[in-house]
Amino acid sequence: MSGLSNLKFVQTKRQKGNSPQHARRHKLSNKLYEQIQMAKAIQSGTEFVSMKTRVIKDSVSGESRRVETPKRLKPWWWVGEQGKLCITVRYGARVLEVIEGRNAIEADNIAGVITTLEVLRMAVEAGELDARIDSVSSLVMKGFGKDVATSKRSTLKLPTRPN
Repeated sequence: MSGLSNLKFVQTKRQKGNSPQHARRHKLSNKLYEQIQMAKAIQSGTEFVSMKTRVIKDSVSGESRRVETPKRLKPWWWVGEQGKLCITVRYGARVLEVIEGRNAIEADNIAGVITTLEVLRMAVEAGELDARIDSVSSLVMKGFGKDVATSKRSTLKLPTRPN
């Protein structure tokens, strides 16, 4: 029993799944991580390859198997008009305005890009950009022809409202 006395017991419940807002935050954080790793690889002169898993079905035998293939990553930064690096934050195919009316962040060099991306990732993980992510996410859903109100109802498995 002496071993159990050294443990700290608490009363808690396990959380059931993530909210859609948390899932969007996690998605953007992962994309920022990939951009940070790509920038670090460019700074060190190496190549960064992010892998994704695909399921490929063999046409002859009909068996499915998982294969890792490289992702096609595009940098979120470019050289601007003044010769400085400009960084945009993207959510899907849309540019996320971190500050209202400003769509890019300026950095002097690749080290500044890495620092900026790390600051942005910490802000995303802290939930500081949730309102911006939600607004861009609703635009992305509208682009797919989904109504935001009905999609939230379907994820909650509620019946659709009559018109």
